[in-house]
Amino acid sequence: MIDHVSIAVRDLQRAATFYEAVLGALGYTKLETRPATIAFGKKYSEFWINHRPNMPVVSHDSGAHIALRAVSPVMVDAFHAAALAQGGASDGEPGLRPQHGDGYYAAFIRDPDGNRIEAVTFMK
Repeated sequence: MIDHVSIAVRDLQRAATFYEAVLGALGYTKLETRPATIAFGKKYSEFWINHRPNMPVVSHDSGAHIALRAVSPVMVDAFHAAALAQGGASDGEPGLRPQHGDGYYAAFIRDPDGNRIEAVTFMK
């Protein structure tokens, strides 16, 4: 079982603002703030952003991403909309993805640093 994930960001404050809105759409809040890292979660620190100002820009898609569970399609839609409003990019509009399974409803975004994040729920 995974306890938490962390991603690198070049501008910690910009990323904090971005993720407060985007993760807020999924029910996460900011739980911890340290000089070079900020944690978000529902009950404990599950999602960390770490300041790496000299991180190189990723120029290719490795296929890696982090998927976060939403409780409804409305939350997936809100996650996607919040990402776009905060300067992120769509990497997959909200919708059903039957290639991933029955009722698989998801959206994919890229944060300002190029990290790929998915919100997913399962419709019955």
